Amino acid sequence: MKQGSTRGLPGWRFAQGVGALAGVVMAIALYMAFVYAPADALQGDVQRIFYLHVPMAWVAFLAFFVTFIGGIGYLWKRHRGWDQLARASAEIGLVFTTVVLLSGSLWGKPIWGTWWTWDARLTTTLLLWFIYLAYFMLRSYVSDPERAARYAAVLGIFGFIDVPIIYKSVDWWRTLHPGPVVSTGGAAMPGSMVVTLLVALAATTLIYAYMLYQRFWIERTKDEIADYHYRLYERQLAREMREGASV
Repeated sequence: MKQGSTRGLPGWRFAQGVGALAGVVMAIALYMAFVYAPADALQGDVQRIFYLHVPMAWVAFLAFFVTFIGGIGYLWKRHRGWDQLARASAEIGLVFTTVVLLSGSLWGKPIWGTWWTWDARLTTTLLLWFIYLAYFMLRSYVSDPERAARYAAVLGIFGFIDVPIIYKSVDWWRTLHPGPVVSTGGAAMPGSMVVTLLVALAATTLIYAYMLYQRFWIERTKDEIADYHYRLYERQLAREMREGASV
């Protein structure tokens, strides 16, 4: 495998296919969001942010669920691959949560008249962002990789508890945020909007899968490089000790 290339990695061709499919489906989703789906009767065209905001939230929750599973796997098996999976997915989740918060603010300004309000769903989502920001800060502050992985796994597991709280926040507290658009009672929007949302959800899920593959192998490569440098350090230290003993 050439340096800097992923061509020799397991599943590379499949991942490239997923990436290409994600691009196609996202292009379709954008067309549907701006052309096919009608403007909302009350909110107008600004409501089209919905087709970005909701899929991004879905992927963020999915990413943190994978981090949750990776944390459990690492604590159970103590295999580094689980930690690499958790790290990779948490990075993606943090990025997508940032987009969720920003797109929500852009949507909220014309509808609510403010960029931010301490609404239950907004506040719990911001808390989720801080939890996983702390996840990476913890990893950077703990020098021992195994302890860092162990502590981060615990934080990633308990941090995921906030996800169902976010989802149920519109039911548990008085909130400005709208409730679910699709429920057991049926859809709260026209069929064309529901179809557009589903296509956007498919596109963002495919993008997540492709990004997760790339980030996982980056994290694995980073660990291999760190191991290589540590072995070089040990050899250098042993050589210096032998030279010192022979003097």
